[in-house]
Amino acid sequence: MADSQYSQELRVAIQAVVEASKICRHIQSTEDFAELSKNDRSPVTVADFGSQAVVCKAIHEAFPEDPMIAEEDSAALRLPDQISVLNRVVKEVGKVVPDATQEQVLGWIDQGISRDPAPRTWTLDPIDGTKGFLRKEQYAIALALLVDGQVKVAALACPNLGTIESDEVGFLFTAIRGEGAYVSPLSDPNDRTRISTSGCIFTRDARFCESVESGHSDHSWSSEIAQSLGMTRDSVRLDSQAKYAVVARGEAEIYLRLPTKPGYVEKIWDHAAGCLVIEEAGGTVTDVHGYPLDFSRGALLSENQGIIATNGTLHEAVVTAVKKCNENS
Repeated sequence: MADSQYSQELRVAIQAVVEASKICRHIQSTEDFAELSKNDRSPVTVADFGSQAVVCKAIHEAFPEDPMIAEEDSAALRLPDQISVLNRVVKEVGKVVPDATQEQVLGWIDQGISRDPAPRTWTLDPIDGTKGFLRKEQYAIALALLVDGQVKVAALACPNLGTIESDEVGFLFTAIRGEGAYVSPLSDPNDRTRISTSGCIFTRDARFCESVESGHSDHSWSSEIAQSLGMTRDSVRLDSQAKYAVVARGEAEIYLRLPTKPGYVEKIWDHAAGCLVIEEAGGTVTDVHGYPLDFSRGALLSENQGIIATNGTLHEAVVTAVKKCNENS
């Protein structure tokens, strides 16, 4: 990895998400996820907490002045009736951080509770696509560095993502702004290959990449848009920011995350890492109105609505189709 302004940040980020992937893979292999339910009824598992603990620890030790905006906090684990779940989290973290104590693990998790903007901020989704994780399908560990509201560094681990070229499963997607996007096997993060988005220039030949969960994106709206664009190919459906990775390496051209309910606001940890990977692979990411994503406002993309990510060439056509379908609905 050539030295650049953010090479140290990328090295630390890669090591952190690789360690988190080890925890997640081990927990998924045991089929005992110790699932909890958050206030919004979304699931959270031992793996979410363990992943967040090891990543936050690594970032805080390397860059102690940088705040972290992450999805989870330790409140649920501190409840008396969750002591068995907490003990399991500590045990799993101990596999990569020997002798980690209960209080240390809780403290590492809570390194991620910042919600306010800062000149330099990390953002983390310790398991993006928890429902996919529970189904033993796709999920991602998504870590990004924001500097003055712009995503500068991304490390996106997809432990269950395969490739059509080989039997290898588990890939790491990385990017530094202005330096391109790369993929490497999780088993050998230094074996990097540059990636680029598809060269598809006709919407009729394009492929959608969509969420498995209809609650994450309006599939009926997507179908209407696909019809207006003349698209006939089957959608690629998978959970998490692995969708950004699939578009970035040219296996689909369009990822839409269309609002499913009025007033829903996207979270930065769901998009920051994937956004940079696609942009550095030659693609384009905006909201459904065609506006750039504004990562400068803390935990929420409060100035944006929905997501359109494309190979770049097709972006304007897709934004136009989305606007037209929205006007007609």
